[in-house]
Amino acid sequence: MAKINLRLVILTVFYFSFVSAQFDFFEQMFNGQQQRQQQYHEPQNGPSDSSWYQRNYAEVHCNKYVCPDTLACVDFPHHCPCSHPKFEDKIEIVEGKAICISKGGFKAGEAARKVELARKGLL
Repeated sequence: MAKINLRLVILTVFYFSFVSAQFDFFEQMFNGQQQRQQQYHEPQNGPSDSSWYQRNYAEVHCNKYVCPDTLACVDFPHHCPCSHPKFEDKIEIVEGKAICISKGGFKAGEAARKVELARKGLL
């Protein structure tokens, strides 16, 4: 009878330790997921004032000319790159002055042709 009671006690202890381990696993799994959800934050929008730009402009190290749109350091203002070269063409309008104009889905050189027509007053 003592052997049966001892076996029963050992089995009961083993059973409860196994069940406890299972609950700890699930608690940790679900609690961990809950903590991860609480840590996620939506990305914030950029500031609506010029503070970000001014901060970055002040940090640019350049002993030449800093382009106002791209903060690139170039020798001359007309060497400034376009902000979005994939979507913009750079066109020199007069000696030393250039503009960036949207390609707008036109064929190559079409944006420059339209600028030239506008300069002549034909567009």
